[in-house]
Formats: sequence, structure tokens, C-alpha cells
Amino acid sequence: MSLLVPDSLMNLSSSLSSLKLNDCGLQRKLPSSMGKFKHLQYLDLGGNNLTGPIPYDFDQLTELVSLYLSENFYLSPEPISFHKIVQNLTKLRDLDLTSVNMSLVAPNSLTNLSSSLSSLSLSGCGLQGKFPGNNFLLPNLESLDLSYNEGLTGSFPSSNLSNVLSQLRLSNTRISVYLENDLISNLKSLEYMSLRNCNIIRSDLPLLGNLTQLIILDLSSNNFSGQIPPSLSNLTQLIYLVLSSNNFSGQIPQSLRNLTQLTFLDLSSNNFNGQIPSSLGNLVQLRSLYLSSNKLMGQVPDSLGSLVNLSDLDLSNNQLVGAIHSQLNTLSNLQYLFLYGNLFNGTIPSFLFALPSLYYLYLHNNNFIGNISELQYYSLRILDLSNNYLHGTIPSSIFKQENLQVLILASNSKLTGEISSSICKLRFLRVLDLSTNSLSGSMPQCLGNFSSMLSVLHLGMNNLQGTIPSTFSKDNSLEYLSLNGNEIEGKISSSIINCTMLQVLDLGNNKIEDTFPYFLETLPKLQILVLKSNKLQGFGKGPTAYNSFSKLRILDISDNNFSGPLPTGYFNSLEAMMASDQIMIYMTTNYTGYVYSIEMTWKGVEIEFTKIRSTIRVLDLSNNNFTGEIPKMIGKLKALQQLNLSHNSLTGHIQSSLGNLTNLESLDLSSNLLTGRIPTQLGGLTFLAILNLSHNQLEGRIPSGEQFNTFNPSSFEGNLGLCGFQVLKECYGDEAPSLLPSSFDEGDGSTLFEDGFRWKAVTMGYGCGFVFGVATGYIVFRTKKPSWFFRMVEDIWNLKIKKKKKKNVSRYGARRN
Repeated sequence: MSLLVPDSLMNLSSSLSSLKLNDCGLQRKLPSSMGKFKHLQYLDLGGNNLTGPIPYDFDQLTELVSLYLSENFYLSPEPISFHKIVQNLTKLRDLDLTSVNMSLVAPNSLTNLSSSLSSLSLSGCGLQGKFPGNNFLLPNLESLDLSYNEGLTGSFPSSNLSNVLSQLRLSNTRISVYLENDLISNLKSLEYMSLRNCNIIRSDLPLLGNLTQLIILDLSSNNFSGQIPPSLSNLTQLIYLVLSSNNFSGQIPQSLRNLTQLTFLDLSSNNFNGQIPSSLGNLVQLRSLYLSSNKLMGQVPDSLGSLVNLSDLDLSNNQLVGAIHSQLNTLSNLQYLFLYGNLFNGTIPSFLFALPSLYYLYLHNNNFIGNISELQYYSLRILDLSNNYLHGTIPSSIFKQENLQVLILASNSKLTGEISSSICKLRFLRVLDLSTNSLSGSMPQCLGNFSSMLSVLHLGMNNLQGTIPSTFSKDNSLEYLSLNGNEIEGKISSSIINCTMLQVLDLGNNKIEDTFPYFLETLPKLQILVLKSNKLQGFGKGPTAYNSFSKLRILDISDNNFSGPLPTGYFNSLEAMMASDQIMIYMTTNYTGYVYSIEMTWKGVEIEFTKIRSTIRVLDLSNNNFTGEIPKMIGKLKALQQLNLSHNSLTGHIQSSLGNLTNLESLDLSSNLLTGRIPTQLGGLTFLAILNLSHNQLEGRIPSGEQFNTFNPSSFEGNLGLCGFQVLKECYGDEAPSLLPSSFDEGDGSTLFEDGFRWKAVTMGYGCGFVFGVATGYIVFRTKKPSWFFRMVEDIWNLKIKKKKKKNVSRYGARRN
């Protein structure tokens, strides 16, 4: 229960020497009269919800030996008062301000810390600036924790260190550390060293073998390279060794067998190669073994069966092969088993499904075959067997795992049978992915409301029939829903609007017969909407909600029966297609880290995106019956990377405003009824790799230069009025200029006569031509086809033919050869 700091606290005797109120839920500010407890030696208020500054009168607690204010996240010391407190508490031996907000305090305020200080913890305090070097030299300092202050700088001294220092934690700071002889020779009492993600300037790793008292060593997330020095095997007291996320290479040394006290070993995310050493079987105290993300090969050694205390085993993302041996069935204490991303084959041994304490089982991305065995216990939280070659039906025991949170059996191709309605007993399920299999039957209707915690429902690429669930409950957590590639019929249930967290909705490649689901425009977080390849129709109605589809990044309604003009009203509200993301991330669900996927036509090719970039923008309205003109305002969608309006009945000109789509990589306007010339503005789209304007009624010269020189004839075929080297057709005479730039206003009425030419100039041109024509006609009529006139015309004609032949040879000769 949370409590306010009681005023009655001030009624305690002023002779109080010890006060311990940690983890009591205390709230609000500390009393301003704490200075009355002048005899207080021990004060622990850690783990509460205290706020505001530390009172000024704390500097009167001059007898304090231990002060613990840690884990009060909203406590924020002021610079002046904190400086006085540090200066006056001369007897202080233990100071713990872990996770207290000290962003306002300059590190040099710590210069006057008591020389008697033995323990200093300032982890995660938001300290910025240079840490005073003399604080590293406090003579009685035994424990120093400055970790997780990423703005903290300075330099760790290489000599004159206290020889009683037993704990050193500088992880996630920018304090430069020299692991050199002078430093290490002065740390003979060191038991705990954590330099994770630290700034290691120089190092002599073999010398670490001299720190024979070390119990915990963490050098992860640095830039160490080479092999693990054999001298580390001298650290026989180690119980915790972490060297992950470096560039160590070579084989894992057999000498690690000497570290018989180890309970935690993490060598993951390096470049180790060769086989897993059988000597690791000597480390019988191990509870956690992490060797993931290396280049390890061969089989898992039988000797690992000796590690009977193992609770965590991670061998993922290596090149391990063969079957999983039954000798590992002795690991009855396993809770977390990660074997994914290898080349394991054979059947999944049944003993893995009989481990009594197993919580997480990750076997995906291997070559396992055969049936899935029945589970013997009910402890599983996460089961991922995807991307293997499993077959048969889904075991009924899976649906009895009452605590199951993630179930992923996707991409096994040969999993068959129906989805049992018993699946709706899994009340804690957050991710359900059974996609890309051969499941049949109807989809259980209870999937719409069986769990308020479900965030991912992916049943795509199966043979499911029936209808979409019609009972999506309110306050559900669904973020990703894909039923793509089934045989779903009926209508789209309006209860989907209850899925207010929905980001991805993919109902493509089914047999849904309905009108466009306008109600989806009310979903505030919808980013991807795929309804392609169904039997949807209509689209005359415009947006009815404020900011309709404002978050949409991908809209694919291709290959349906939509008709009428393009949905210009929605174009005006597609705000996410008007601005690009500055930072590229992959779309995932927050809780489990499940990465969203989607199948999409990209640059003319059907591709499965196993990860969806947040930067991608696609508008695909192709293969429908849309009519009318392309609206000029489509040029507002400047973040679009792919625009496909092909195979409709669109008329009018290609809008020059398309030249504003500067991120466009693919533009397909083929198989419409478009007329007029190709705007030269399209040549300025420097990212445009795919252009398809084929099978329209375009005419005139194809613009040359810039991007147009990169497109082949197929981009323009089926337009008999086009000419230019791209289609091997010569243009005759002077061509009129391409379409002028147009604004986004539909009422823009600029014409050729209003810009560049006036009616008087045009009338003068016609007048001169008329006089010359009449005069020539009169001469011919009177002279009865005079020979001089014929000779003149014939000479000019022959000259033109010769010039044209030379021009054609120079232009096309190389290509034809």
C-alpha cells in the first residue's frame, strides 16, 4: 500500500540512530525538518516513490554512516543542497543513490566525498560530464558502481588505486579504462568487475589472470578481439563470466574446464568457430550457458548431459548439425532452451516435450521432420517450431498449456487438420501464428474474443474456410491480424472496429464478397491494410471520419471489382504517405518482439517481406474498374515508394504532379486509357527504377535524359503514338513541349495559350502561312506543274532521306548489331 510521508515521523525521538523504511510505498516529498535527527547513523528510504529535492537540512546529519535513497525515481537533488550534503557528511561510508535523478547535479560536486567512503553506488542516475578522477583514489573504497550513466565521461586511473577495491562497475559509461599492468596489479582484492559497453582504450587481457579473487567478470559489448587468453583459466573463483558481443575468434578454449565454480557463462555474439568443446561438461555448477550467434559447427557434445543444473541453454544462430542426442534427457531442470537458427535434423526428440520445468522452447529455423509429440507437462509459456518440415496434426496437448503466451508453428507446410476450438482455452495467449501450413476446416469463431491479451493472430496461407469472426470484443489488444491466402467467404465484420490497437490488417487472397469496409477508417493506429484479390466492389462513398486512414503506410486493394473514380477524398487524409520516417525500424509487437510480415507485389514481383520496414509506403489500386482521371493532388503523397494504378479504365493525361513523388521507386500506370504526352517531370524521380506506361493511348516524343534513359522499350509498348529511341521509332518534325507543371488545385486552368503564346502571335502565324499557300497554289495552277518547282521539291526530299538514313544508322546501328 502506498503511503504519504507521515508528519508523525517528526515526532520520533531526536536521539534516533537508525531508521529503515525501505520499500514501504512512501510518497511525496521528504520532510524539511529531517535535520533534527542529529544522531542518525543509518537511514534507508530506498525503493519508495519519494519526489522533489533532498531537503537542505540533510547536511546537518553529520553522524550519518549509511545513506540509502536508491530506486526513488522521482527524487531529484538540487545542485547547491547536494554539494553541501556531500561536504558535511564526513563520516559517510555507504552512499547509494541508484536510479535517483541526478541530471541537475554536476559530477564535480562529488569531489568532497568523505575519505572514509567504502561503497558508492550512482548507477542509472543520468549523470552528465566528467567524473572527478580523485574519487577513484579514495583509500577505503571497496565498491564503486557508476554503471548506466551514458553521459558520464572521464578516465579510470591506471595506478595508485585502493588495494581494497572489491567491486568495480562502470558499464554503459564513457569513462576510459586501461586494462594494463599497473591497473591490474593494484586490484588484487577485486571480486566484481563489470565493464560492459565501456570505453576500453588499451587492454592486456592475459593479465586478467592475475585477479585471482574475481568472482564476477563482465566485459561484454566492447571491442575485444583475438582469442580468449588461457590465463583466464586461473580465475578459479569465478562464478559469473560474460564476454558476449565482442569480436573474439578462434575456438572456445578447452582450458575453461578449470572454472569449476562457474554458474553463468556467456560467450554469445562473437566469432568463435569449431566445435563446442566437450570440456564444458566439467562445469557441473552451470545454470546458464549462452553460446549463441557464433560460427560453431558439428554436433552438440554428449558431455553437456552432465550439466544437470542447467536452467538456460542457448545454442541458437550457429551452424550446428545432426540430431539432438538422447543423452541430453538428463537436463531435467531446463527452463529455457534456444536451439533455433541451426541445421539440426531428424525428429524432435520426445524427451524435450517431457521436461517438467520447461518454459521457453525455441526450435525454429532448423530442418526437423516428423510429427510433433504430445506434451507431458503444462509449464510451457512460449513454443516456436516454425520454419521446419514438420507434418501431421497439431497435438491436442498444446491446447492444454494453460499458461501458454506464444504459439508459433508457421511455415511447416505439411501441418494438417483443423484448428480445434480448444485453442480458445488459452486465455493468456498473446501470439498465435499457424500460417503457411495446410490447415483446413473453418476458423473457430471464438478467436475473436477468447483472449483480451492476444496481440498477433496470423492464420494466413492455409486452406481455411468459413467466415471472419464476427465477435471481436471491446478492449482487446489485437495489433496484427492476417488471414491472407485462405478461402474465407462472407463479409468483413464491423466488430473489427473494436480492435483499436490494430496496426496490420491483411485479408487478401480470399473470397470475401462485400463493399469497401468504410468503418475501418475509424481505427486510429491502422498502418497496413491489404484487401487484394477478393470480390469487393463499390467505392463511391468518401471518408466519413476525421483523419481517415491517416496512419496508413500500405494500402493494397488491387484485383477486386471496385469501380467509379479514384478515392480522391481518402488521398487527402493519407498523412503517413505524405511524410517519410526519419528512423528505420521493423514493425513489431511491443510485448513479445514478434516481427510483422506481409506478402506484397513489389516492383512487379510477388515477395514475402519477413520484416516490414517502418519507412515503406505503397499505394496499389490496380486490377479494378476505376474510371476518370488521375487526380492532381496525388502528388501530395511525397513519401510513396510504389504507386500502381494499372489495369483500370483511367482516362485523361498523366499528371505532371507525379514528379513531386521524389521517393518513388516503382510507377505502374499500364493498361489504362491514358492520353497525351509523358510529362518530363517524371525524369526527375531519381529513385525510380521501374516505370510501366505500356498499353495506353499516349503520344508524342518520349522524354530523353535523366531516368528515361534507363527504361527499356517494354515500359512504353502498346502506345502507337509514342516515338523516341526507347521504342525505336523516329520522331518527325518539331514536337510540342510536354505538359506544363500543374498545381494541386483541381480548378487549375492554365493552357498553352495562357503561357508563352498570346492569341495575337498565333493569328499572325496563321496569316503568313495563308498568304504563302495561296500564292504558291496560284503559280502551280497557271504554269501547269512547272518543272522548276518539282525539281526544287525533289532535291529537298532526297536530301532529307539521306540525312535520315545516316541518323538512323548512327542511332540504332549498334543496338541492332
